[in-house]
Amino acid sequence: MIIDYDKIQEILQTLSRNKSRSFLTAFGIFWGIFMLVFLMGGGEGLKRRMARNFDGFAQNSCFVMANTTGKACKGFRQGRTWSLTDRDVDLLRRRVPHVATVTPMLAQWGKVMKYRDKARTGILKGVRPDYVGIEAPHITVGRFINDGDLRDYRKVCVIGKRVYEELFPAVENPCGLFVCVDDVYYQVIGVSKMSSSVGVMGNAEESIIIPATTMQRIYNTGDRVEAIGITTDKGTTVTEIVPQIEHVLRAAHTLAPDDTQALFTFNMEAMFQMVDNLFRGIEILVWLIGVGTLLSGAIGVSNIMMVTVRERTAEIGIRRAIGARPSSILGQIMAESIVLTILAGLSGITLAVLLLEGMQASTVGSEIGEVNFQVSFWMALGAAAVVALLGCLAGLAPGLRALAIKPIEAIRDE
Repeated sequence: MIIDYDKIQEILQTLSRNKSRSFLTAFGIFWGIFMLVFLMGGGEGLKRRMARNFDGFAQNSCFVMANTTGKACKGFRQGRTWSLTDRDVDLLRRRVPHVATVTPMLAQWGKVMKYRDKARTGILKGVRPDYVGIEAPHITVGRFINDGDLRDYRKVCVIGKRVYEELFPAVENPCGLFVCVDDVYYQVIGVSKMSSSVGVMGNAEESIIIPATTMQRIYNTGDRVEAIGITTDKGTTVTEIVPQIEHVLRAAHTLAPDDTQALFTFNMEAMFQMVDNLFRGIEILVWLIGVGTLLSGAIGVSNIMMVTVRERTAEIGIRRAIGARPSSILGQIMAESIVLTILAGLSGITLAVLLLEGMQASTVGSEIGEVNFQVSFWMALGAAAVVALLGCLAGLAPGLRALAIKPIEAIRDE
């Protein structure tokens, strides 16, 4: 490809002839592309940070908990207290189709956990091995609860991240050591690095997990459970099975069909969809702001190029008179518009990327963890292509205006 340096020099001379006007014209494009790239990068970073809060948690899940009844039913009074049991777990597994996981959960809050001279307050959770279908434990050392622990009522535990950091700050592998809770010693069999802030029944980082059967025996709760976690098969939504779950439990515990207080169902799938819709709306808003600003900038470029064509009427007329082809005149005007918009656009993209890089660097080593605010290469390339397209469109009308200039009239006007 042959580069016409004379043409490039002519374009730069034309743009630098009135520096203030060229700068103010380019600023609209610069600001529009800067806002678009910066907001898109910031939005993606916040989205990734939010997704990290949900990391490892089953999005196709729901949780059922018992509450005092709000209505009388079949001789039972209003305000009756009832509990979910292990029998309900088996009942839901048999009676509700398309469920992948049905697991009971127990919890006691405000427990003092001790190891030698160190202590902290946290949550004691009782679960079954299939709880991993609800919340991935991210075991870094050791293992999770297994069927043998459940069957033999073993006093073993998996400790959360913060429990490990505060009770065992100088111990690389705490497996085999014992943690005391309510004068009962549990042997550590694993360390969980689960960091999701969505954890049901309490934050996983501040929890000690023990076998559900062990917790029921130690605290003499029989077969009662605080909650039941449920996930669906692939292709089935939680919303589809919630009415069946409620129907089965209402019938088993003699609850009024219209008693919305007695049974609390928390649909995690609906919450995740709400968050997705929120970020989708933010993304659409960002595009509207960025594209709207870019279009206003492109219109400004087109108007200024119209003024430039009017000022160069004699020059264009003389070119036409000595035989310049229409395509040469049109190409010159459009080239000036494209160069102006591309220079402004690349400057805006560069500044946005640098600011996003600074924001990302500021999160390294912070409590929230490193957040990637950068835009992808293809997004930046797409933004540059949009700027070039706007440059073409902005220069098209002034170029056609230049072609309409007749040599005789141009010289007469001069």
